Amino acid sequence: MKYIIKSIFVVICLSSLQSCFVAKDYERPEEEIDPINYRTDQLKEDSLSVSKVSWRQMFTDTVLQHHIEEALENNQDIRIALQQINAANAFFKQGKAGYYPSVDINGSVTRQELSPNSQFGSFFSSLEQYELNASLAWEADIWGKIRSNKRAAQARFMQSEAAHKAVKTDLISRIATGYYQILALDEQVKIAEETLESRKKSLETSNALKEAGNLTSVAVSQTEAQVYAAEALLLDLKNDVKLLENTLSILKGESPQSFKRGELSAQVIDQELTTGVASDLLENRPDVIAAEYDLINAFELTNAAKSRFYPSITISATGGFQSLEASDFISTNSLFLTLIGGLTQPIFNRREIRTEYEVAQSEKEQALLNFERTLLTASREVSDAMLNYQNATERKEVKAKEYQAYQKALDDSQELLNNGLATYLEVLNAQENALNTELEVTQIQFDKLSAVVELYRSLGGGWQ
Repeated sequence: MKYIIKSIFVVICLSSLQSCFVAKDYERPEEEIDPINYRTDQLKEDSLSVSKVSWRQMFTDTVLQHHIEEALENNQDIRIALQQINAANAFFKQGKAGYYPSVDINGSVTRQELSPNSQFGSFFSSLEQYELNASLAWEADIWGKIRSNKRAAQARFMQSEAAHKAVKTDLISRIATGYYQILALDEQVKIAEETLESRKKSLETSNALKEAGNLTSVAVSQTEAQVYAAEALLLDLKNDVKLLENTLSILKGESPQSFKRGELSAQVIDQELTTGVASDLLENRPDVIAAEYDLINAFELTNAAKSRFYPSITISATGGFQSLEASDFISTNSLFLTLIGGLTQPIFNRREIRTEYEVAQSEKEQALLNFERTLLTASREVSDAMLNYQNATERKEVKAKEYQAYQKALDDSQELLNNGLATYLEVLNAQENALNTELEVTQIQFDKLSAVVELYRSLGGGWQ
């Protein structure tokens, strides 16, 4: 009993020295955050960023909402991320259990056949011993090694949760972008089909004019070529639709199949686009959150590695029953107890502790640089999305005017041709320019929607 009291007293005294250990608490590297900003003044900063809005409020198309729900439930990347969370949680629970002692129960039966010439061989030909014991081992966390490992495991767990949110955000943006793209392709298919029908009628008219002697065979051939060009364009667009359907099906965890959707003209995003301040990325954007937890993990592992330079204090105890005869096994005379208090100070271990510490420091620096790079990448993506949104908004207005001008030129050239004041080549050029511009207007509609989705994702929206 006196020995136990002395051991406890020694542990308490050593525990009071814990404050002398130079292990630090994690502090966010503010100097890496302050330079982060967005390169734009096109969208106002607001206390509530658009990233705080739920994806159901952001994307109001019920068909799109249904696709997103199915993807979040069935997508393999999402399910893998959930399993990674489960694994990290298991390590976190193990880290929390580091403060507890380890307890083992052992049972054994030993039989020895002794040599007659051995030390006890002249007294015993054989010996049997029966033993049942419980052993306990506990390490005092004097220098914070267990605490640091626990915090590192907690950071890994939080990092896995943030990684899951990042996968979720990315998946939602890919589904939304793909959905809008397929709507744009559907619109372009309609334009190509209408153009093809129009050119077929023009070909019939050209053949009639040729027979009447009012048009040359060259003009007819050019009109025929325009028909084939429209057919080729239509084939490409329909193939792009099917390829995109395949991609979206895989994102939903399904085999390639047709994809239900609405109309491009019905797509309206009513949410006001506000960015919040740049530092909001630290709280909203999952990959930035995950990068910081990776830094915290590396920071705590560096603490743990440094604590190995200091002595470890252990207490171990073994007690139970031990007897040479099975009949005397359960007896007070068979009880035994061993209690050991140990102090181990590393002196020379082939540089393993120092190597571990230097590697931990290097990994911490790598994690810091990765955190900084992730923040910079996030700010660039936000800036790019805002610039693309503004550019698409302005280009849509310009291209709409350009299309109107080409359409007027087409009407005028057709009228001039009918009056013999223009060549058929001028009509064909006007038709081609009008078609290309109309297709571009549809593409810009998609670009604008895509930029909104990318802004929402780059600000960290989607996982709420």
